[in-house]
Amino acid sequence: MKVIVVGAGWGGCAAALSARKQGAEVLLVERTDMFLGTGLVGGIMRNNGRYTATEEMLALGGGEIFQLTDQNSLHRDMEFPGHFHLSLYNVASMEPVVKRFLLSKGVQAHLFTRIEDVEMKEGKILAVSGKTGEEKVRFEGDAFIDSTGTAGPPGQCNKYGNGCAMCILRCPSFGGRVSLTARCGVQEMISKKGNQIGAFSGSCKLFKESLSPEIVRELNQKGVVIVPLPPALRMGGKLSIKACQQYALPEFADNLILLDTGHAKLMTPYFPLEALRQVPGFENARYEDPYAGGLGNSIRYVGMAPRDDTLKVKGIENLFCAGEKAGLLVGHTEAIVTGTLAGYNAARYARKEKPLTLPTTLATGDAIQYVRAQMETEEGLGYKYTFSGSVYFERMKQKGLYTTDPKKIRERVDKAGMAGIFS
Repeated sequence: MKVIVVGAGWGGCAAALSARKQGAEVLLVERTDMFLGTGLVGGIMRNNGRYTATEEMLALGGGEIFQLTDQNSLHRDMEFPGHFHLSLYNVASMEPVVKRFLLSKGVQAHLFTRIEDVEMKEGKILAVSGKTGEEKVRFEGDAFIDSTGTAGPPGQCNKYGNGCAMCILRCPSFGGRVSLTARCGVQEMISKKGNQIGAFSGSCKLFKESLSPEIVRELNQKGVVIVPLPPALRMGGKLSIKACQQYALPEFADNLILLDTGHAKLMTPYFPLEALRQVPGFENARYEDPYAGGLGNSIRYVGMAPRDDTLKVKGIENLFCAGEKAGLLVGHTEAIVTGTLAGYNAARYARKEKPLTLPTTLATGDAIQYVRAQMETEEGLGYKYTFSGSVYFERMKQKGLYTTDPKKIRERVDKAGMAGIFS
């Protein structure tokens, strides 16, 4: 059986590993020269309900990638406003660690490869094709996974944002995102809240050495620095446009909050450079991602796949989705969770077995089903959902799903009959 995964962000990497563990031959296709997508500049793990979701995945037998991020963490058991017991992985070294791990498991990687066309028959994908550089390529498969994300191409950022911000996705260099779901003729879903289509990526990255020695020293030691902003420089209006609504708290408008992920991660979608340089310690600040971080950021959630609770794309017999493509679940943990289930079910489809739906007694299963239901409503398309805050974290707490006790989490997974299911 052969599974083709298009897009090597966190969701695609998790999907490829999961399908491979089920015995499938797996091809992981990525248009750029690196894995991880936005995970190349991300770094936040285990905060709030993401701790619960991570431990559930470990108990479910799908936790290898979480073990890699744990091993590569610069800081552990931290906190900053509204967020507790988090870890920050090193964005500078995370990608090669994941790449080597997947290759060691037998995943076949095809970098610099942009999928542009889909061959179909009677609602089923037969093959995908495109180019590796100038060379034409074609991949046949039994099942396919769309993990192409929802950010870009630059036209989307121009239309709904402040223009191409030259972010880590590097569309001008490698070509913009091509959605496998859209190429199949499926009408995609678009997030909208008020007049804002999609949402801005929620953080920027500063070149750490461009900050004052005092800030760098505290950042390296503690992992977090909070610098109060003068009232004239506060920009609270930006909170509502963020994809990461778990960070849309007053503290993030009133202060500059920095996290050490290798870069100095600035928890705001953008901040005018001249205003930033008026803050003591930031006189020489320089953006690393996006390079136009003083002007804007990438626009996400403008192309999600309609799907069921097994992560199969509606209307296409052998197409599954992962990561942001699977809907309004925001974050690396969320992408790894959906990727793991998508890869598992793609392999089951290839074996002609019934797909798995995770039970709602688990936070991972409840989130996948709840977000799917919310996305089928106009109001629900205006929100973003995550294990770490905002709407879904509140639901986790109300349902008693949030806990930081690994023993209780393992018992919950055992009770659901799901222990080691992804092994």
